[in-house]
Order: sequence, then C-alpha cells, then structure tokens
Amino acid sequence: MFNILSLVFRYLFILIIYLFIFGIIRLIYLDIKSIGGSVIQEDTYLKLINRKDTLPFKVKEVYPLAASVIIGRKNESDIVIKDPFISNQHAQISLDEGSYFLEDLDSANGTYLNGERIMDAVKLQNGDRIKIGQIEFLYVSND
Repeated sequence: MFNILSLVFRYLFILIIYLFIFGIIRLIYLDIKSIGGSVIQEDTYLKLINRKDTLPFKVKEVYPLAASVIIGRKNESDIVIKDPFISNQHAQISLDEGSYFLEDLDSANGTYLNGERIMDAVKLQNGDRIKIGQIEFLYVSND
C-alpha cells in the first residue's frame, strides 16, 4: 500500500514540476512576442513607458504621430485610451513649423510634461515624458 501511494505522489510531483516549467516557458514566449511587434518606421512617435500588464485597460506600445493627434477616452480621438482618469478629449499634439507641441484641452486631471503640469502649448523635445492619467509616454523624435 505504501509503495503504491509513494509512486502516485512521485508522479504527481513530477507532473506539477512539468506544468510549472511549461508556465514559465509560456510567459517568456509571450513577453518576447510582445517585444517583437513594435518595429518603428515613423520618425516621430510616442512610446509607452508603463508596463502594459499592470494597466486595467488596453494600450499600445507605440503611437506614431501625425500632423495633429488628439489623445482621449472618446472613440473619435486619434489615440483612444480607456483610462478613467483621462478626459474624453484630454490633450493634443500638433505639428507647427517643423516642431511638435503638446497642449492640454482643459482636462480634469491635467497633462504633465517631465513631471510639471502644463497650462499652455509646450514644444516637445526628444526624450520628454508625457503623463496623461495613469499613462506615461516617452516622446521620440528621430529628426
């Protein structure tokens, strides 16, 4: 009786170890897969700084910038982020005379550039950090 019980526990333990190893390999695969999909072709874009898996809503890793981009919760926005701390039309990034400018659109929680709340349109520099709601972006310009 003891030998049979010992044999069952031995195989059960081996099965648990294999399931654990399989789970780790699956997580590594999913992490590598998510990194590979963000090849950038555009010259100017917003790169997500937050970890996607820590956010309770969907967000992309990279958002290319056009001549004018509105960030907000509303479906009509160019960059839609369903964060409850983001207004329907929260902020705008626009191209003017070859430079991009960030402007808050009278949002409830404000827009932050490098840790400081902006009140007027501000010229963006490569490496600036833009915080909107729970999201933080890195402004990247290859010009």
